[in-house]
Amino acid sequence: MFTRRHFLALSGSWGILPQSLGAAEAVSHVAYRDYSRCLPDYLRGLAEKAYQLRNREIAKLTTTTAIRARQRWIRENFWKLIGGMPERTPLNARTVGSFERLGYRVEKIIYESRPNFHIPANLYIPTTGKPPYPGVLFQMGHTTNGKAGDLYQRCCQGLTRLGYVVLGFDPMGQGERTYYPGSSLSRSRLGADEEHTYPGRQMILKGDTSTQLQVWDAVRSLDFLASHPLVDPQRLASTGQSGGGTNTMLLAAVDDRLATAAVSCGNTENVACAYFIPPGSTDDAEQNLIGSGPIGLDRWDLLYPLAPKPLLILASEKDFFGTYSPNYISSGSEEFEKLRGIYTVLGRAEQLAWFGTPLPHGLSYDMRLQIYNWFDRWLKGSSRRIEEEPPTEVERDEILFVTPVGNVVQALHGETPFSLNRKRAIVQKPVPLDALLQLERPPASPQATTLGKASSRNAWIEAVEFPSAPKVWVPAWLYLPKRTNVSQPLVIVLEPSGRISWHEGELYDRLAAKGCVVCAPDLRGIGDMTPEFGRGAARSAREHNNEEMYAWSSLIFGRALVGQRVTDILAVVRGLRNRTDLKARHIRIAARNVMTVPALFAAAIEPSIDSLYLAGGLISFESIVNTENYRYPFGNFVPNILKHTDLPQLATTLAPRKVVLAGSVDAAGVRMNPQDVRESYGNTPNVEVIPTAQWEVDAMIQL
Repeated sequence: MFTRRHFLALSGSWGILPQSLGAAEAVSHVAYRDYSRCLPDYLRGLAEKAYQLRNREIAKLTTTTAIRARQRWIRENFWKLIGGMPERTPLNARTVGSFERLGYRVEKIIYESRPNFHIPANLYIPTTGKPPYPGVLFQMGHTTNGKAGDLYQRCCQGLTRLGYVVLGFDPMGQGERTYYPGSSLSRSRLGADEEHTYPGRQMILKGDTSTQLQVWDAVRSLDFLASHPLVDPQRLASTGQSGGGTNTMLLAAVDDRLATAAVSCGNTENVACAYFIPPGSTDDAEQNLIGSGPIGLDRWDLLYPLAPKPLLILASEKDFFGTYSPNYISSGSEEFEKLRGIYTVLGRAEQLAWFGTPLPHGLSYDMRLQIYNWFDRWLKGSSRRIEEEPPTEVERDEILFVTPVGNVVQALHGETPFSLNRKRAIVQKPVPLDALLQLERPPASPQATTLGKASSRNAWIEAVEFPSAPKVWVPAWLYLPKRTNVSQPLVIVLEPSGRISWHEGELYDRLAAKGCVVCAPDLRGIGDMTPEFGRGAARSAREHNNEEMYAWSSLIFGRALVGQRVTDILAVVRGLRNRTDLKARHIRIAARNVMTVPALFAAAIEPSIDSLYLAGGLISFESIVNTENYRYPFGNFVPNILKHTDLPQLATTLAPRKVVLAGSVDAAGVRMNPQDVRESYGNTPNVEVIPTAQWEVDAMIQL
């Protein structure tokens, strides 16, 4: 006897059921696809292209001239990807306090990486030895208390006791730079990762990134350290753990002043790697290089400009099954060998090293010893072997505070990433929307495939699918009313949860009873197209199997998730237009909540969409930039969009086609006053505003 499991086993990788079985088992089965694989497989294709492109370029690096050209290319394109190189402005550095311990003293410093954008830092200075000392910029991992993190304190103290001046500063959103405080001013209610990402999402709408903010903080911190009278500017290093290791990689990409670097547990898994597991090694905002995939640039490229200066990579070998994806160590090892080839061509193979520990993710004792020995060798020319860390003692957070209240925003009334981004002036320059979305067009004449048919009281129901993009098919319900009325529209219904209202007496059935043709598709990432779980440790797989991470991955590979959904909508529209029984129908899209943005985008690109009914939709992207505590999901974000257009402008370009805005909301999800909505949309005749987000038949069909 054949069970469902037997059928699936016979179906192959796409779940296609066999056309025929033996006579005893002959049953009518539909050849449905496993739609949960569409978005992951699409990204696999993009990742493979990016991986192969980069490998081809690296294979050409067989001469010093080629390597130097690649280093320049990486630096130039890195700045372009992250929003450009900011202007150097006065640091306005000042010492506001100090304390002394055995063998060193700590000065409390405040400086500004941008005007009125304050960085609190601790400067550890040896009280023994003879200056000028080598200088180390210590970059913090994602501890909510930033520079007061216990193991980070130990490493800063250990280095100082060994004869280094060490500058440890709070990264954005951590310690005294907490922007979304919770139980105390120096503890975030969001957590360190989200303190970076929450404003980072807003930044990309205007063409900035939290990557740029983080790397510029590091550059300006190195400015302060290099100019200190007790520091030798020819002997500068950077190190850091986890996010601080990644920030060390960012700094290495742009600053020639580093004489050496040690990256501890940085994100050394390339996004476009061998055996790519969707959505890939996406992380918090500054680690996701938007648009890097199509040009063949990835995380390991950040280290190439440092070559052949001494570089130590330290990794937790447990990370691949405890913290990151299964590719973490294999990708890092593969890329390390490629970089070693560069060091070999440049005649400095001994200046690149890898150290692995079996211990979990953290700046463990053995990692710190490796950093001490590496810097002693390359900054001091020492051949001694440091076998034991100097005595260290963790200070209370408050001892290291630079401000009386433990928060520079509260104490100094300075800028935040949100306020800087909101104030940033831009001049809009119109560009075609499909270029802005980097839209991939569906087939010119896509044919809808009918997979099965059923009947209800009011309609014939077809299960259909539309070819949209490579390895992507859009599944949909198609309701054909039994009592046809060509004066009623063909309504394409887009819901945030997908095509869920198929039961008798529900929305699609009621629309068909009115004589409407109804098409209800699942777009990429929604409904049956919700991605399958990737392989690997449960913690990593769970954290990555969500729309946010798929949206970041899509941006890295140059195909915004909202743009992919627009492609899916266009495939549906064109597939329906190709059916002779539907050609006479007026096409209306009725979209709800987050689906209103891809619906509006699609109508702005496809003139055969005759009208729009948008319920509970976002008023504008400008609202996101102006709302500090926004709630809008990331899947609809488009890099640079506010430099070119916004939702109100797009709606007015549809004239004379009708657009109904029902119960529009701001970025905090608050329903807006209809008059404010009308004014935002310029009181244009083709835009009708109604106060509530009605999701009922009469509202949807009576435009």
